[in-house]
Formats: sequence, structure tokens, C-alpha cells
Amino acid sequence: MRLKVIPEDFLVEEQIRFPPGGGPYALYRVRKREVTTLEVQARLARMLRLPLSAVVFPALKDRDAVAVQYATVRGPGPDRLSGPGFTAERVGRTPRPLAPSDLVGNRFVVTVRDLSPSEAADLGGQLREAAEEGIPNYFDDQRFGSRTESGDFPGRRILRRDAEGALRAVLAEPLVGDPANVRAFKREAAVRWGQWRTLLEMAPRPSNLRSVLTFLCDHPTDFRRALNLVTPRVLSLYLTAYQSFLWNRIAAGYLQAQLGTPSGLVEVAEERLPLFPALSRRLPADMAIPLPHHRAVYSDPLLAKVVEDVLQAEELTLADLKPRILRRAYLPRGERRLVLRPTDVSASPPAPDERFPGRQKITLTFALPPGSYATLVVRCLLAGG
Repeated sequence: MRLKVIPEDFLVEEQIRFPPGGGPYALYRVRKREVTTLEVQARLARMLRLPLSAVVFPALKDRDAVAVQYATVRGPGPDRLSGPGFTAERVGRTPRPLAPSDLVGNRFVVTVRDLSPSEAADLGGQLREAAEEGIPNYFDDQRFGSRTESGDFPGRRILRRDAEGALRAVLAEPLVGDPANVRAFKREAAVRWGQWRTLLEMAPRPSNLRSVLTFLCDHPTDFRRALNLVTPRVLSLYLTAYQSFLWNRIAAGYLQAQLGTPSGLVEVAEERLPLFPALSRRLPADMAIPLPHHRAVYSDPLLAKVVEDVLQAEELTLADLKPRILRRAYLPRGERRLVLRPTDVSASPPAPDERFPGRQKITLTFALPPGSYATLVVRCLLAGG
């Protein structure tokens, strides 16, 4: 099975609840290809000569896809903007910037390639079955770009109050989502750890790493203050990635404790997570598990025991889930539905795959709520979920 062989294999369009009425913000419909949402945001801000904060996207979308999403820009804004990898058309005005709460869901059109005839023949029926019976609503690999090559998380080190360890991940340990130039620099930094002036000369430009290294040149062992010079948005990504990893383990442990032997396994961030049939018939349809947080409450005794066991394995307690060594980044509070059911599902007939001779492809169409992953849906179908 192959996903995202070409960007057009993975189409996603945001479904937005628009704020009513006009107002001082221009609303844009943005189509992007092979660029990240953050890259488009920066390019729009430069083109409009606005600060980055004046261009707001309610959600992030992957680079390796064709995505249609919405953004608000402070001020009048031209009718149309375009740049490398994107076009933006003004479609209205809003009284305020878009917020994540305005996102209703996402609609996906996913071409799955390199399938055997039997896999292709079964996939459409499996999608319809998932829409009826549900699959576990795990966070997928896209959430874990801040995992180190050894499988550790900077967020774990932050919550353990290991400022130097977290800073090593920032400066000297390649992360899964790092670009090539940053990975090359980090390998040098691992060898030259403590040689701050040398590393400052080698650091990529432009980069927040340089401000951290400038501070370390004058305060060579003040790792805690140096860590707090990392962009708060990046620190928040580190924390939410690890929080999501913990949630996946908690959800998996609870499902196994409640339902017994799984029907299959799906790999996420090098973890093999269990799948179960007929979830929507065996669990409350609206069941949600709180995100791990120092103020989270787990009233179900079985769930509370699973949470305790998961955190104990990580050498943490609920009280530790507060980043006490950080000043401007926090773990979010909230909860996540345990069962995911795709809606508005359909599948094309299987067809010969022009990219993989002798194999077949099929196109799946479905909608998901915000924060759920189309790639997870497809991999669960093929894994027996």
C-alpha cells in the first residue's frame, strides 16, 4: 500500500463555519501544494507587508498534499494573491480572525496505490464498515514530527524538568520533522556540545537556534533560560506531541482492558496500537478520554488505573504534567473522542495503477472531524480495523 505518491493523491478541504457578517478582516480561500501552511502564512505576510500575527489559519495542513484551507488577513486585502506553491482568493470579510473552533471538519479524497487485486476489492467495503462500526481515534504520525531519531520526545524531557536534555533535542538531536540543513547542523552540535561560539557560526540562517546559541555564549550552563528562548510555538509543539503520545497509549490500554484481544494492530510512531471490531456497538458513541494534564480528571476507575500505569512506565505522575521549567508554553486541556467514524464515505472502482504496473489503485472519499487523520483511517482499514 502506498499513500501520497504524488501530491494529488491526497486532497483535503477544510469545512468551515464562517463568522457571520462583514468586518475588518479579509477572508481567503487558499489552495496549496507541496508547501506547509506555516510557509504560506509567512509568504502572505511578506507580500502584504503585515506582521505574521495578522495572517491567521485556524489549522495546519501537511506539505505532501493538495489542501484547500481558509485564512483571515487583517485589513482590506487584494482580490487574489499567489506565490510559490499557493493561490489565495478573497471570498468575503469577517468581524474577527478565524479560530480553530470555526473548523467543522475536513473532507478527503485519497488515492491508495500499489494494492493487490484483493486489497483493492475489499477497501471500499472496509471503509463503509468503518463508517458504521468505528475505529480508534488515535493521533497519527503527522503529530509526532518532534520525536527524536531514538524515539524520545523533547516534551518528555521538559516535563521531567531536564532542561539540558530538552535543549540537546533542540540543538543536537535530529528530530523526525527536521529539514536536511537542520539535521546536518545538529549532528555537528552533538560532537561540539558546549562549543557555543563555534556552533553559533555554523547555525542555519535564519533560525531561532541562533538566538539560543547567542545566549549560551554568555551563559554557557544556564540551560533553563536558554530553553525558554526557543520560540513558544515550537515548545508547545514539543509538549502536545508528547501529550498525544501519552493519549494514544492510554486509549490503547483502555481498549484492551475493556475489550480484550484486538483484531489487528496499526503502527503509529513506532508503537503498535490495537484495533477492535464494532467499537461503536461496544462503547458509548460519545465517549471521550481527557488529554493527559495535571488537572485532568479520570472518574472511571478502569481508565484511571490505565492512566496511572502509562504514566508510571514513563516515570511521571499526573502532577508532573505541567511544564514547570517553561514560562510561555503549556499543555492544552481538553478531551478527545475515543471512537472515530468517517462520514459521507464513497469509493471508486479499483483501477490499474499506472505508477505501479500490475498493481491496482482505488480512490476513497470521506469526511472526518477536526484533529482526526485520514492516513490513520486508511492504514486501519488495511490492518484489519
